[in-house]
Amino acid sequence: MKTLAIDIETYSSNDIGFGVYKYVEPDDFKVLLLAYKIDDEPVELLNLTSQSEILWMCDALCDETITKTAFNAQFERVCLDKYLGVKSVNWDCTMIKAWTLGIAGGLDKVSRALKIPEDAAKLKEGKKLIRMFCKNRTGKDYPYTKAQKPDDWAKFKEYCKRDVEVECFIWSKLSALPYTREQNLYELDQKINHRGIRIDREFAKCAIELDQVLKNNCTTKFNEITGIDSPNQIGELKKWLSDRDKGQITQITKSNKDELFELFKGDEDAITALECRYKTGKTSTAKYHMMIDATGLDGRMRGTLQFYGAQTGRWAGRLLQVQNLPQNHIPDLDTAKELIRHSNYSLFSKLYKDPQDVLSQCIRPAIIPSDGNKFVVADYSAIEARVIAWLAKEDWVLDVFKTTGKIYEATAAKMLGIPVEKIEKGSPERQKGKVATLALGYQGGVGSLTAMGALKMGIPENELQGIVDAWRLSNPKIVNLWYEAQNALKSTVIDRQVNYIGEHVKSFYKSGYVFIELPSGRLLAFPKMTIRESSKFEGMDELVYGVVNTVGKWRPQATYGGRIVENIVQATARDILASAMLKLDKAGYDIVMHVHDEVVIEVPKNDNAALNDIIKIMTTNDKWNQGLPLNADGYECKFYKKD
Repeated sequence: MKTLAIDIETYSSNDIGFGVYKYVEPDDFKVLLLAYKIDDEPVELLNLTSQSEILWMCDALCDETITKTAFNAQFERVCLDKYLGVKSVNWDCTMIKAWTLGIAGGLDKVSRALKIPEDAAKLKEGKKLIRMFCKNRTGKDYPYTKAQKPDDWAKFKEYCKRDVEVECFIWSKLSALPYTREQNLYELDQKINHRGIRIDREFAKCAIELDQVLKNNCTTKFNEITGIDSPNQIGELKKWLSDRDKGQITQITKSNKDELFELFKGDEDAITALECRYKTGKTSTAKYHMMIDATGLDGRMRGTLQFYGAQTGRWAGRLLQVQNLPQNHIPDLDTAKELIRHSNYSLFSKLYKDPQDVLSQCIRPAIIPSDGNKFVVADYSAIEARVIAWLAKEDWVLDVFKTTGKIYEATAAKMLGIPVEKIEKGSPERQKGKVATLALGYQGGVGSLTAMGALKMGIPENELQGIVDAWRLSNPKIVNLWYEAQNALKSTVIDRQVNYIGEHVKSFYKSGYVFIELPSGRLLAFPKMTIRESSKFEGMDELVYGVVNTVGKWRPQATYGGRIVENIVQATARDILASAMLKLDKAGYDIVMHVHDEVVIEVPKNDNAALNDIIKIMTTNDKWNQGLPLNADGYECKFYKKD
């Protein structure tokens, strides 16, 4: 099979910062240069004025027997499909291939990490040339042309060709390493990104207007109380607060918010000033601006998901960052949306104690289905707790998931030695079981319990270590899995042999990498893994592997048994979701996005069977995860929300 490597240079009056789909929308979008390389042949530039050459490229892009490659292939694919009017097929992404092998970053960063020879490095003036020919000039709505800058244009052509050479060098170097090519999943990811999510833009505009009114009101109130022009003048606010005989105020941040409110308890003016500061400093509503700026002319935002955005293979968010949307807790989202939509600022402020928090909670509901459709939202229940118990063969945990599913109650009963029937929802005992289940599975201790909110749940600090000890005694096989994982990887580094982590996972060594083969057969890569003396514990050693820093140099990252198990569990949970999405797509369901262990699907309003069918598909085991008790729950909604 032939390989066609491609790099393009483009122009658009739209900002690439709002995604490639928005970038290609204007009539003035165009491909300026297209460099390509077929297998081992020299790099060529396509003559974009030659009809015969363009037809040849169109045929090649649509030829299933030719593999097209590019660094961040989504950009080339979307741009060329739009510009040439084709629907290209069989793309593979060199960037994702690098990320899969633990080398994350852009082309320059990956090139430096792989020590691309100097004669194959990008031209130093590359960024300057892009600014010259691909971006509008200062004070003008168009860039330079090749006629205006012929010498620079000649350099620009060489720059484009050099990118193809670098991409091919990366491709060939990485091809010597074991690599899991998930072509069907990558193509589904591109299909989901292309489908996009529909945005209620008019609602988003109203939310932005309301946010500004609320902030203006806060600023006015703040000024009346403090005499300071703006809540953003932190230095002045610190001085004003310090002058109230409460001691020197050194910082005003989200992290010390509770501390400050407690310090000024009873001082109404100080509390109001602080509230104004925190309300006007909220950035969560900035997502409404992204909804307006990155949404296409047809009302859909595309390109919100990044395939293999994390080391485990999980997706990362782009643009709207759907993996990081504020949760909704108010029961009357419909009422809140209508008040915002009709600009009823007065009633909105009277009904809700913290209007700006409600604005944040309404970000999810700004995502809506297509006309005539509804959303089905379904997610896996306690997927990580299930996976780790399955990997470790912690049978009592598996039995709970196969029966009642009440893992928090069962964990509390096991830890505290009391009948599970006596543990009620909301009880202190259940809280201990819940926080222990969520915080301790990956070798966490007291710090993990605290970070998970144990103290805020009302659990006394002096009881935390006891919870850690009790949980570990109750889950000996999970504890053993931590040490088994650490020892397996150490042995792999030392003896270069295959080592097993439980029954379903193994590690092996290849070309300076330690690989973990997951139950699904997919590989996790740990570059440059070695053993060194511990930086924390004298007389002990630790595992370290290479992570590429911001300038493309390798830095050591320490890891340990619990962290390795966390990688394995989260990667396995990701593979379960990925398999389910492929099956859902095959069944004809239109996935518009997915968030962590949740899928969001558009179905016709009159389809009353979809929810149960989707859950059935999601909870059907594959051959590789037999014995893992899967469970999912879901709901229907007319806009996106947390049930």
